[in-house]
Amino acid sequence: MKDREIYSDLRCAPPIIIRIDGRNFKNTLNEIGFEKPYDKQFASAMAGSLELLFTNSGLNPAFSYTFSDEASIVFYDIPFNGRIEKLDSIIPSFLSSAFTLLMELDIPISFDSRIIPVQPDQITSYMQWRQTEAWRNCLFSYGFYTLISEGMTQKQAFQELYGKKSSDIHELLFQRGINIARVPAWQRRGITVHREEYTITGFDPLREKNTVSTRSRITQQWDIPLFSTDEGVDYLKRYITLD
Repeated sequence: MKDREIYSDLRCAPPIIIRIDGRNFKNTLNEIGFEKPYDKQFASAMAGSLELLFTNSGLNPAFSYTFSDEASIVFYDIPFNGRIEKLDSIIPSFLSSAFTLLMELDIPISFDSRIIPVQPDQITSYMQWRQTEAWRNCLFSYGFYTLISEGMTQKQAFQELYGKKSSDIHELLFQRGINIARVPAWQRRGITVHREEYTITGFDPLREKNTVSTRSRITQQWDIPLFSTDEGVDYLKRYITLD
Protein backbone atom coordinates (compact mmCIF):
# COMPACT_ATOMS: atom_id res chain seq x y z
CA MET A 1 0.00 0.00 0.00
CA LYS A 2 3.04 2.28 0.05
CA ASP A 3 2.18 3.39 -3.48
CA ARG A 4 -1.05 4.88 -2.12
CA GLU A 5 0.93 7.56 -0.26
CA ILE A 6 0.65 9.70 -3.36
CA TYR A 7 1.29 13.04 -1.60
CA SER A 8 4.33 12.04 0.45
CA ASP A 9 6.86 13.29 -2.11
CA LEU A 10 5.30 16.70 -2.67
CA ARG A 11 8.03 19.20 -1.87
CA CYS A 12 8.60 22.94 -1.83
CA ALA A 13 11.69 25.04 -2.42
CA PRO A 14 12.92 27.99 -0.33
CA PRO A 15 11.99 30.55 0.62
CA ILE A 16 8.55 29.76 1.98
CA ILE A 17 6.14 31.25 4.48
CA ILE A 18 4.09 28.90 6.63
CA ARG A 19 0.92 30.48 7.97
CA ILE A 20 -0.88 28.85 10.87
CA ASP A 21 -4.40 29.71 12.04
CA GLY A 22 -6.29 28.69 15.13
CA ARG A 23 -9.08 26.22 14.38
CA ASN A 24 -12.42 27.07 16.03
CA PHE A 25 -10.58 29.33 18.46
CA LYS A 26 -13.60 31.56 18.94
CA ASN A 27 -15.56 28.83 20.72
CA THR A 28 -12.50 27.74 22.68
CA LEU A 29 -11.76 31.26 23.86
CA ASN A 30 -15.38 31.78 24.89
CA GLU A 31 -15.15 28.70 27.10
CA ILE A 32 -11.92 29.92 28.71
CA GLY A 33 -13.30 33.42 29.28
CA PHE A 34 -10.59 35.54 27.69
CA GLU A 35 -10.90 39.32 27.74
CA LYS A 36 -12.56 40.87 24.68
CA PRO A 37 -11.65 42.11 22.15
CA TYR A 38 -8.00 41.40 23.04
CA ASP A 39 -6.39 39.40 25.78
CA LYS A 40 -2.71 39.98 26.55
CA GLN A 41 -2.26 36.52 28.07
CA PHE A 42 -3.47 35.01 24.80
CA ALA A 43 -1.14 37.22 22.74
CA SER A 44 1.76 36.31 25.04
CA ALA A 45 1.03 32.61 24.51
CA MET A 46 1.02 33.08 20.72
CA ALA A 47 4.34 34.93 20.81
CA GLY A 48 5.76 32.50 23.37
CA SER A 49 4.79 29.52 21.20
CA LEU A 50 6.67 31.03 18.28
CA GLU A 51 9.68 31.66 20.51
CA LEU A 52 9.65 27.99 21.48
CA LEU A 53 9.56 27.09 17.78
CA PHE A 54 12.86 28.97 17.42
CA THR A 55 14.48 27.56 20.55
CA ASN A 56 13.07 24.06 21.12
CA SER A 57 11.84 22.58 17.84
CA GLY A 58 15.17 21.81 16.18
CA LEU A 59 13.97 23.84 13.17
CA ASN A 60 15.48 27.03 11.80
CA PRO A 61 12.82 29.67 11.11
CA ALA A 62 14.12 33.08 10.07
CA PHE A 63 11.30 35.40 11.14
CA SER A 64 7.73 35.24 12.39
CA TYR A 65 4.80 37.63 12.66
CA THR A 66 1.61 37.09 14.63
CA PHE A 67 -1.71 38.76 15.35
CA SER A 68 -4.94 37.37 16.74
CA ASP A 69 -4.78 33.57 16.36
CA GLU A 70 -2.60 33.45 13.25
CA ALA A 71 1.13 33.51 12.64
CA SER A 72 3.31 33.69 9.54
CA ILE A 73 6.74 32.05 9.72
CA VAL A 74 9.50 32.64 7.16
CA PHE A 75 11.87 29.77 6.31
CA TYR A 76 14.96 29.87 4.11
CA ASP A 77 16.36 26.66 5.55
CA ILE A 78 13.43 24.32 4.97
CA PRO A 79 13.32 21.23 7.20
CA PHE A 80 12.33 17.71 6.15
CA ASN A 81 13.77 18.28 2.65
CA GLY A 82 10.78 20.49 1.91
CA ARG A 83 8.24 17.67 2.29
CA ILE A 84 4.87 19.40 2.43
CA GLU A 85 3.14 16.67 4.45
CA LYS A 86 5.81 17.00 7.16
CA LEU A 87 5.77 20.80 7.21
CA ASP A 88 1.98 21.01 7.32
CA SER A 89 1.73 18.52 10.17
CA ILE A 90 4.74 18.95 12.46
CA ILE A 91 4.85 22.76 12.65
CA PRO A 92 1.17 23.32 13.56
CA SER A 93 1.25 20.35 15.95
CA PHE A 94 4.34 21.74 17.69
CA LEU A 95 2.69 25.15 18.05
CA SER A 96 -0.55 23.57 19.29
CA SER A 97 1.41 21.74 22.00
CA ALA A 98 3.42 24.84 22.90
CA PHE A 99 0.30 27.00 23.16
CA THR A 100 -1.46 24.39 25.30
CA LEU A 101 1.49 24.21 27.71
CA LEU A 102 1.90 27.97 27.98
CA MET A 103 -1.82 28.51 28.61
CA GLU A 104 -2.11 25.46 30.89
CA LEU A 105 -5.26 24.43 29.04
CA ASP A 106 -7.37 21.44 29.93
CA ILE A 107 -9.23 21.49 26.61
CA PRO A 108 -7.65 20.60 23.24
CA ILE A 109 -6.82 23.27 20.67
CA SER A 110 -5.37 23.00 17.20
CA PHE A 111 -3.89 25.06 14.39
CA ASP A 112 -4.17 24.47 10.69
CA SER A 113 -1.37 25.30 8.29
CA ARG A 114 -0.71 26.39 4.73
CA ILE A 115 2.49 26.88 2.76
CA ILE A 116 3.06 30.02 0.70
CA PRO A 117 5.94 29.81 -1.81
CA VAL A 118 7.46 33.25 -2.36
CA GLN A 119 10.40 35.00 -3.95
CA PRO A 120 12.57 36.95 -1.49
CA ASP A 121 11.35 40.28 -2.86
CA GLN A 122 7.73 39.26 -2.22
CA ILE A 123 8.13 38.84 1.54
CA THR A 124 7.70 42.56 2.21
CA SER A 125 4.41 42.65 0.30
CA TYR A 126 3.22 39.56 2.14
CA MET A 127 4.00 41.04 5.56
CA GLN A 128 2.36 44.33 4.60
CA TRP A 129 -0.75 42.40 3.55
CA ARG A 130 -0.97 40.49 6.83
CA GLN A 131 -0.36 43.64 8.86
CA THR A 132 -3.17 45.38 6.98
CA GLU A 133 -5.36 42.44 7.94
CA ALA A 134 -4.25 42.87 11.57
CA TRP A 135 -5.47 46.49 11.44
CA ARG A 136 -8.80 45.47 9.91
CA ASN A 137 -9.17 42.77 12.54
CA CYS A 138 -8.45 45.32 15.28
CA LEU A 139 -11.06 47.75 13.97
CA PHE A 140 -13.72 45.10 13.46
CA SER A 141 -13.09 43.45 16.83
CA TYR A 142 -13.40 46.71 18.75
CA GLY A 143 -16.50 47.65 16.77
CA PHE A 144 -18.06 44.21 17.22
CA TYR A 145 -17.58 43.95 20.97
CA THR A 146 -18.51 47.60 21.51
CA LEU A 147 -21.89 46.99 19.88
CA ILE A 148 -22.38 43.80 21.89
CA SER A 149 -21.64 45.73 25.09
CA GLU A 150 -24.50 48.05 24.11
CA GLY A 151 -26.96 45.18 23.95
CA MET A 152 -26.75 43.84 20.40
CA THR A 153 -26.55 40.13 19.72
CA GLN A 154 -23.52 38.78 17.89
CA LYS A 155 -25.61 38.42 14.72
CA GLN A 156 -26.91 42.00 14.97
CA ALA A 157 -23.42 43.39 15.60
CA PHE A 158 -22.01 41.50 12.63
CA GLN A 159 -24.80 42.72 10.36
CA GLU A 160 -24.28 46.29 11.56
CA LEU A 161 -20.58 46.20 10.68
CA TYR A 162 -20.71 44.04 7.57
CA GLY A 163 -19.70 45.99 4.47
CA LYS A 164 -18.69 49.11 6.39
CA LYS A 165 -15.47 50.85 5.41
CA SER A 166 -12.66 51.08 7.93
CA SER A 167 -13.25 54.81 8.21
CA ASP A 168 -16.91 54.20 9.11
CA ILE A 169 -16.00 51.78 11.91
CA HIS A 170 -13.32 54.19 13.08
CA GLU A 171 -15.96 56.94 13.32
CA LEU A 172 -18.42 54.62 15.06
CA LEU A 173 -15.83 53.94 17.75
CA PHE A 174 -14.74 57.57 18.00
CA GLN A 175 -18.35 58.63 18.66
CA ARG A 176 -18.30 56.25 21.63
CA GLY A 177 -15.09 57.68 23.02
CA ILE A 178 -12.73 55.02 21.64
CA ASN A 179 -9.71 56.33 19.75
CA ILE A 180 -8.49 53.20 18.00
CA ALA A 181 -5.17 54.89 17.17
CA ARG A 182 -4.36 54.88 20.89
CA VAL A 183 -4.96 51.22 21.68
CA PRO A 184 -1.74 49.22 22.30
CA ALA A 185 0.48 48.90 19.23
CA TRP A 186 0.47 45.09 19.34
CA GLN A 187 -3.29 45.08 18.86
CA ARG A 188 -3.07 47.35 15.80
CA ARG A 189 0.15 46.12 14.21
CA GLY A 190 0.88 42.66 15.57
CA ILE A 191 3.98 41.12 17.16
CA THR A 192 7.21 39.80 15.67
CA VAL A 193 9.44 37.03 16.98
CA HIS A 194 12.88 36.60 15.45
CA ARG A 195 16.57 36.07 16.03
CA GLU A 196 18.75 39.11 16.59
CA GLU A 197 22.45 39.65 17.11
CA TYR A 198 23.87 41.69 19.97
CA THR A 199 27.35 42.45 21.25
CA ILE A 200 28.90 41.88 24.63
CA THR A 201 32.11 43.35 25.96
CA GLY A 202 34.66 41.55 28.08
CA PHE A 203 38.32 41.43 29.01
CA ASP A 204 40.94 38.95 27.80
CA PRO A 205 43.41 38.55 30.68
CA LEU A 206 45.94 36.71 28.52
CA ARG A 207 46.18 39.51 25.99
CA GLU A 208 45.23 42.15 28.56
CA LYS A 209 42.77 43.85 26.27
CA ASN A 210 39.06 44.50 26.04
CA THR A 211 37.09 42.26 23.68
CA VAL A 212 33.80 42.53 21.82
CA SER A 213 31.83 39.40 20.90
CA THR A 214 28.66 38.88 18.94
CA ARG A 215 25.87 36.71 20.31
CA SER A 216 22.44 35.68 19.05
CA ARG A 217 19.12 35.56 20.91
CA ILE A 218 15.42 35.20 20.17
CA THR A 219 13.40 38.31 20.87
CA GLN A 220 9.74 39.34 20.85
CA GLN A 221 8.90 42.81 19.55
CA TRP A 222 5.53 44.20 20.72
CA ASP A 223 5.90 47.71 19.32
CA ILE A 224 6.77 47.35 15.66
CA PRO A 225 6.58 49.89 12.82
CA LEU A 226 4.15 49.84 9.93
CA PHE A 227 5.64 47.56 7.31
CA SER A 228 4.29 49.85 4.59
CA THR A 229 6.62 52.70 5.66
CA ASP A 230 10.33 53.15 4.98
CA GLU A 231 10.96 52.46 8.66
CA GLY A 232 8.98 49.23 8.41
CA VAL A 233 10.83 48.02 5.31
CA ASP A 234 14.17 48.80 7.00
CA TYR A 235 12.97 46.84 10.04
CA LEU A 236 12.20 43.78 7.90
CA LYS A 237 15.54 44.08 6.10
CA ARG A 238 17.37 43.73 9.40
CA TYR A 239 15.97 40.26 10.00
CA ILE A 240 15.04 38.73 6.65
CA THR A 241 16.49 38.69 3.15
CA LEU A 242 14.29 40.70 0.83
CA ASP A 243 16.20 40.36 -2.43
